[in-house]
Amino acid sequence: MLNESSLKLAVLLIFSFGVASSALSQSYPTRAIRMIVPNTPGGGTDTVARLISQKISPALGQQIIVENRSGGGGRIAAELVARAPKDGYTLLLGSVSSLITGPAFYPDQTNYDPIKDFSPVTIAGTTSYILAAHPSVPVKSVKDLIQISRGKKDSLTYGSTGPGSSAHLGMKLFESMTKVTLIHVPFKGSSPAMTSLTSGEIDVMFGNYQATLGLVRTGRLRALAQSSPSRSTLAPDIPTVSESGVPGFELRQIYSVVAPAGVPADIIRRLNQEIVKGLPVEDVRKLMAAQGIEILVSTPDELGKLLASQLAIWTKVIREAGIKEAN
Repeated sequence: MLNESSLKLAVLLIFSFGVASSALSQSYPTRAIRMIVPNTPGGGTDTVARLISQKISPALGQQIIVENRSGGGGRIAAELVARAPKDGYTLLLGSVSSLITGPAFYPDQTNYDPIKDFSPVTIAGTTSYILAAHPSVPVKSVKDLIQISRGKKDSLTYGSTGPGSSAHLGMKLFESMTKVTLIHVPFKGSSPAMTSLTSGEIDVMFGNYQATLGLVRTGRLRALAQSSPSRSTLAPDIPTVSESGVPGFELRQIYSVVAPAGVPADIIRRLNQEIVKGLPVEDVRKLMAAQGIEILVSTPDELGKLLASQLAIWTKVIREAGIKEAN
């Protein structure tokens, strides 16, 4: 049992720690911040990271340095950040799917917990996919696709950028929710998959938003639906899968900022406030739209709940589909 002197000392230590932590948060940042990206330069994730760096660095008074660490399906970058000091100077900008699918596919090879080892900061943007068909395929809607898939003895084919890719997992979720079966044709990358779709070698695919939308506008592909929960402002004329007969369907890349677990709450709030305030401006909106990305920001709590729900959804899809590895 603590005596009076010990109790006073304990209270003093706790108070001193709180004051030191508060002072650290108020002075943050005093040096450059590293933002780790689990992809090579170029592409949506890298674009979002560099726009955050450009727009938020002046408000913070310190530079945000983007550092690309690709490999391992995002696991290399995620583990680096999970094990970084808990001081707010190392952040991860990745997609929600890249953060959670590694642990879902490789639970025995992943040295971090996608929920417990990170402090959510904010969502930064989102992009969905377009479910498109070759014009020769006799389907003009999601309902047509479901009907013909249930009625054909030899089912339609769909492409993806490989086992475990978003296009593959998205179609597995679609099959599960509609009780249909399509034949999977994996490719090594988005370019050969899209070439096969536009040539009619495969029938349908959840394609990259920007590239697919361009092919739809020129008549080389037919858009059946977009995979976001609501219609994107980038293509408001294309219905969602959810409103087309598969309520609740959602497939998105959600770009998010997280820090190592244990970073002081004041620092998390400061980062959240600056990104939420500085990102949704017109020039950033245009640059993101060119990549097929819409700006979307959130509270740390909202991102935390999203990460937990997405982990549950995709772990279930992977398990039920029996998918053994990601590309």
